[in-house]
Amino acid sequence: MSRGTRGGGAHEDGTHGGGAHKDGVHGGGAYGGGAHGDGAYGGGARSASRDAAGSAPKGGAPRPHLSHRVPDLGALELLLAVARHGSLGAAAREVGITQPAASSRIRSMERQLGVALVDRSPRGSRLTDAGALVTDWARRIVEAAEAFDAGAQALRGRRDSRLRVAASMTIAEYLLPGWLIALRAERPDTAVSLQAGNSAAVAERLFAGDADVGFVEGLAVPDGLDGAVVAHDRLAVVAAPSHPWARRRAPLDPAELAATPLVLRERGSGTRQVLDAALAAHGGLARPLLELASTTAVKAAAVSGAGPAVLSELAITEELASRRLVAVPVEGVVLRRDLRAVWPAGHRPTGPARDLLSLTRDRP
Repeated sequence: MSRGTRGGGAHEDGTHGGGAHKDGVHGGGAYGGGAHGDGAYGGGARSASRDAAGSAPKGGAPRPHLSHRVPDLGALELLLAVARHGSLGAAAREVGITQPAASSRIRSMERQLGVALVDRSPRGSRLTDAGALVTDWARRIVEAAEAFDAGAQALRGRRDSRLRVAASMTIAEYLLPGWLIALRAERPDTAVSLQAGNSAAVAERLFAGDADVGFVEGLAVPDGLDGAVVAHDRLAVVAAPSHPWARRRAPLDPAELAATPLVLRERGSGTRQVLDAALAAHGGLARPLLELASTTAVKAAAVSGAGPAVLSELAITEELASRRLVAVPVEGVVLRRDLRAVWPAGHRPTGPARDLLSLTRDRP
């Protein structure tokens, strides 16, 4: 018995088996850990290669890529079909190619391996002894590839079964519901969870891996994220009809707006970022009259007469139409902003997240 065994025993002649082989033609470690006399192929050869090259100090010769020495899966599947049918023509039909193409592929594989694999005759095609040995190796490789493919499909299925979205308040309340309804029509089996917060919180959830895609309202894409503009929005200064600003004829100038205590969103929100930047050159915002953590709360405070507020035009359509709020014109300041989809840098969304992005539309 030669060095090492695998399965039931060892082989001296190297023809085939589950154990070790003296001449190193083949062993239980063709891709595993079997032992080989001269290491011509198999686990021993791979170990020797690692010792000689793969684990060599820096500057040593690199190990040759395995892809240069192993036929592709299509060729191996064709060889297995030849073994099953004993006919190159039948094998070609099974794999969906012409017989000349099958003959060419077999010849190419024989040149690559340096051995004859198939004897062709008028009575059919028969594997050579080397062909039978290679076919056994090929079967294990193809089975492993099928298991790999099945596992990858399972991973894709698990990924596609859920979608975690993080969005800033305005987008979560006024844009995402329509997008998610459209997504459900395309992916009825995908469970969607939506986490709403300010733009800073959206970025934190993406960095923590707690969301697959996010939507923010700030001035720019947060550091560490990539993004794309999906819509535009404008901020409006509004007040209750009883407020003096609701009756004024002349537009507000930026200095007056900056000096007036307002009902505002908290720091870290996209609305606050845009307003802070727009009024920075005019003395900056006065201390807020109220600082609230949601668009709905700011709107309710403004409607109650607590004071003027700055809100997204998306959020106040009904209140303006019913005259519960009045838009106050402002000149000399730009309150337009981009709404963006964002994701971790270098990891563009896939699966349901990618499909959701395709449903968003950039609006003027």
